[in-house]
Parts: sequence; C-alpha cells; structure tokens
Amino acid sequence: MTPEERTALASLLATARREDRQVIPPAALPHDAAEGYEAGEEVAAMLGWPRRGWKVAATTPEMQRRLRATEPTRGPIYRHLVQASPAAMPFAPLVDPIIECEIVLRLGAPLPPRIEPWTAPEVEAAVGAALGGIEVAQCRFPMASLPTMPAILADGAGNGRYVIGPEIPGWREGDLAALPVSLEVDGVVRRTGTGAEAMGHPFHVLLWLAEALRRRGQGLAAGDLVSTGTCTGMLRPVAGQRLRARFGEGCEVVLDLD
Repeated sequence: MTPEERTALASLLATARREDRQVIPPAALPHDAAEGYEAGEEVAAMLGWPRRGWKVAATTPEMQRRLRATEPTRGPIYRHLVQASPAAMPFAPLVDPIIECEIVLRLGAPLPPRIEPWTAPEVEAAVGAALGGIEVAQCRFPMASLPTMPAILADGAGNGRYVIGPEIPGWREGDLAALPVSLEVDGVVRRTGTGAEAMGHPFHVLLWLAEALRRRGQGLAAGDLVSTGTCTGMLRPVAGQRLRARFGEGCEVVLDLD
C-alpha cells in the first residue's frame, strides 16, 4: 500500500479506538505482515498512548489456523487499558471481545536494542515475575467483514484490555509449560489448557518477541509486561458474567463484565 493509504488506514483505526467502535475495512489494506506492522506503528503514534508492554498471539498451529496467521503476532499493550485483579469492566464499550487466559511475564531487566541475536538464557534471566492474566482481545473490524491478518496487525494484532493477577507461585523453579490453566464462567469451567500453549513454554514467546523487536531496532524495558498467548483458546463473553482464570494453585484472576 502507498504511504497515503497507510496513513488513511491508521487514522481510521486510531479514531475507532478513541471512540470504542468498529469500522468497515477500506479497499486499501496491508498486503503482508511488514505493511501491517508499519500501519500499526502509525496507529500507535497517532494515539500517543503510553505503552505498558506487548501481547503475543497465534502461539500454536491451531491458533494460527483459527486466526489465519502463518506465525505468531504481536501488538502493544497500552498502560491505561491494564487493570489489577479483581477487576470490573463495562461491557458496552467492548468491540467483539474475546476472553483469553494468559501467562504474563514482567521483565525485571531490560532487553535493549542490539545487533547480536538474543539467546534463551539471556531472555529467561530478564524475567522478573510470571503472573496470571486475562486478555480481553478486541478487533476494530467487525467479525462479519474481517480482513486478512496483515490488516489485523495494523489493529495491534487484536489487542484490547488486560487484567493482571498475582505472581504464579513457584514459577521460577517450576515448569510453566506444565502449569494447568482454566477459565470459569459464573463458577463453571469452560476452558482448560496448560502453559505449553504458549509456543511450548512462555519463555519461548519472550525470545520470539525480543528477536522480532530487535530486528526492527527496538527492545523491551524493565517492567514491561508480555502477555504470552492464550492457554485456554478463545471464549466469547456476554454482559453480566464473572470470569475467573486459575493458574495452578494459588493464582487466580477475576473479572466481572458489567
């Protein structure tokens, strides 16, 4: 797409975000992931919202199939859209919300821009905490006219709101890949999974993200949150529900949709 078409798309999406509404995809859309991410960066610049971290999605072959992606995807987490558990969230402003239970990594040390590729031990050492989290993913394009993945990347890879819970007990010495994760809706278990849904292990997601950002001359700051992909698939909520995500024993995240 031309620079003018990219700016027009970014302006459309930025306005949709400010107004909590959806828009019909225009005729000119990104052709590939590179164009999609470029448009997404322009959206972020127009919004000027402080970033709190990054979300990563499509972290399993099944999720890539469902999302029509060929690799994991990333988008910003905005600071003012992060709440602590237990949380209440108005349902009406949400656009096509999807509930996902995710292991959220909080960096204790930066992974700054550099030329050399990051290694697994380096990114693992940068993790300061592993937390339970709920992502309320959203899309500014209606499901009935959903465009291809490059356009979703322009929309922050479907980023939305986030509820962050406590630290997962024993996360450092335990096996996050084997951690059982469940989602309850009004006290009934509706989805289950494990930390392995996040590219085999949440630390693998962090390495992928650090490398994706490094190749663009970017990095991660100490304190950044990285939501590592859904462990429980996707669930479409309705107003009035209480959602409870459990991450092993001793970590739960609660969200009431008002």
